Amino acid sequence: MQLFGSSGVRGVAGTELTPELVLSVSKAAGTVWETDRAAVARDTRTTGELFADTAASGLASVGLDVDRLGVVPTPGVTRYCEAEGVPAVIVTASHNPPEYNGVKLVGPDGVELTVDDLERVESHALAENYDVAAWDEVGETDRVESANREYVADLLAAVDRETIAAADLTVALDPGHGAGALTSPAFLRELGCEVVTVNAQPDGRFPGRMPEPVSEHLEDLGRLVRTTDADVGIAHDGDADRAIFFDERGAYVEGDASLAALAAAALDEGDTTVAAVNVSQRLVDVVNDVGASLELTPIGATNIITRIRELRAAGESVPVAGEGNGGVFFPDYRLVRDGAFVAAKFLELVAERPVSEIVAPYQDYHNVRVNLTYADENERARLLDAAGDYVERADAQPDTTDGYRLDYGDSWVLVRPSGTEPKIRVYAEAHSRDRAAALAEDVRAALEAARDA
Repeated sequence: MQLFGSSGVRGVAGTELTPELVLSVSKAAGTVWETDRAAVARDTRTTGELFADTAASGLASVGLDVDRLGVVPTPGVTRYCEAEGVPAVIVTASHNPPEYNGVKLVGPDGVELTVDDLERVESHALAENYDVAAWDEVGETDRVESANREYVADLLAAVDRETIAAADLTVALDPGHGAGALTSPAFLRELGCEVVTVNAQPDGRFPGRMPEPVSEHLEDLGRLVRTTDADVGIAHDGDADRAIFFDERGAYVEGDASLAALAAAALDEGDTTVAAVNVSQRLVDVVNDVGASLELTPIGATNIITRIRELRAAGESVPVAGEGNGGVFFPDYRLVRDGAFVAAKFLELVAERPVSEIVAPYQDYHNVRVNLTYADENERARLLDAAGDYVERADAQPDTTDGYRLDYGDSWVLVRPSGTEPKIRVYAEAHSRDRAAALAEDVRAALEAARDA
């Protein structure tokens, strides 16, 4: 696809993601959707209102009435779509830096569109093939103020409130100035937790930290856990569809470790789980231990959702799935990554024992990620050609599901282009941090040499 990446349309606002592009995608989506009504929502980014206005105009121009939800976490929007039976345009760049924005499309079932549906929308957008309404048939706009309140109520009804409340937990929360700042503090307090916060003011400039909840951005949260003697730390990304954790000592927990712990609690023999090609051996170990099956997809929520739908349609049980970036699916609840729901499922485990004990079985692996930025498509092609050359020389059989993954038995390395930013990403995992770092550095050096050639 030319427009849609691994998680919608993304780009630097004003240059790569323009009002014209958002208008085109929205008109195309409204043309493809067989409905007379759709929703528009956004995260807290400073360009969000601009693009939400544009999206609403595009939908109305092809005859759809528009529900304007305002700033709502992505999982709150998908809940609204499912409850109301309407599709939505969500203006968000999720974990990307503040200068980015993007568009996600959600169907009336509350699930992000499949690859096939996105291709239909893209085809209409590229061909400028829209069902433009007559002047007296354009859509009307309605402001909806209840989406966040209803989302929190839905969460409270879906988790084990009694177990969490009885544990008398102190939670340190970092919503990262994103949409989760409007819902997660209240949700966690309603669960009976004492909640202390950092970066909890909605602010699209993200002054306290960058939106991606990775260790280098979360030092303040670790410090807050330690100074308040909290039982757990929880961090979200910009649209609150991820949850990353800290243990009771203020130590960062790898997303792959928390995913493995959640999977171990949810999977039974004969179940299937779905993960991306950068899956950690932690999850593989859990799957093998319980007698479940593992399906791999290209990286990105859209690909995982598409595969989960296929498996469930075939009668397979998929109780949990996701990636090691904090984006976890519990399909029996809803087929969406939901940072607040994942946080609550993790708190159900924390109610029984400390975080450090929960993740202890999954601490024998170390992960390293390196990013190489490219300036244009020619440089991108050179870097990927160099990756292909590196793989040909390697003493391992490559997996080309998404990029190139080399598995060495006790370790692996993956190189692939980002689906949301102009970067080539190198991932590595091994039993020792030195081994993981060496694998990533060896690939990085090979690609940098091609850049300089």
